[in-house]
Amino acid sequence: MAQFKDKYVEVKPAQTISDIFPALGEYESATNEEAAKLSITIDPNNKGLVWIEGLPQGRVKAMLRKSPATYKIPAQKTEEGKDVAEGTLIFDKETNTLSICIGKEYNTTDPSTAFMMSEEEPAATVSKNSKAKKTTVTKPWIYTGTKIVVVEETVMN
Repeated sequence: MAQFKDKYVEVKPAQTISDIFPALGEYESATNEEAAKLSITIDPNNKGLVWIEGLPQGRVKAMLRKSPATYKIPAQKTEEGKDVAEGTLIFDKETNTLSICIGKEYNTTDPSTAFMMSEEEPAATVSKNSKAKKTTVTKPWIYTGTKIVVVEETVMN
């Protein structure tokens, strides 16, 4: 056995729920006063769904699209009866930052494009009768927050 001592591989610790779903947790934002604190919890019946609570729109569901932390927010009606447009949720594990964009369609090839603001605004179209048709453009709602890290203490006997 001594001849294999240098060949041992350390056993990796079992993955926790936060390793598998890093977006779960509590968040706070200094830039979004209307949603200063958010919480993201996993759906008990479907691990591919999470619930976002604390948004001004109400409680919203999001579907896992790219593991571990990219979610599509489908267009939906909240329990409060508010209409919520399609959006994107991305959690960056390195910076512990959550970004949510509601009001822009989810881009399957590059979800991060939802957070890039374009300077283009659609021009009002003019008909032959010279009556200007107004196009209503809704500005996307953007949230950026930092995960609140909970330090778990161990109890010693």
